[in-house]
Amino acid sequence: QVQLVESGGGLVQAGGSLRVSCAASGGTIRSRGAAWFRQAPGKEREFVATINGDAWILGSTSYADSVKGRFTISRDNAKNTVYLQMNSLKSEDTAVYYCALSESPYASSSERGYYYWGQGTQVTVSS
Repeated sequence: QVQLVESGGGLVQAGGSLRVSCAASGGTIRSRGAAWFRQAPGKEREFVATINGDAWILGSTSYADSVKGRFTISRDNAKNTVYLQMNSLKSEDTAVYYCALSESPYASSSERGYYYWGQGTQVTVSS
């Protein structure tokens, strides 16, 4: 059974940067699609970024329009960890950030594409 543990959340001022991590255990991330989602207070969980497994379009990535150009998703297969680097943070980026892992190399932007989820890490951006 794969387990995901997020870390790195916290409080940051608007315009600042933060990197959140998602460490996997019980299974490898190399061949699986992975994603970050977020949920702000009073809102539904939304897609942030995806990264395909190595066997699917060479691990290509995709981003929500709201974070494109500011956020970068990456993976370190040796550490079995997925990262989300967040730059130029805005108050509207405040949310609980969740990582998710698929059983297939393809990383969907839909929550239904993921079987494994982390517990979430809080990111708060002060204006």
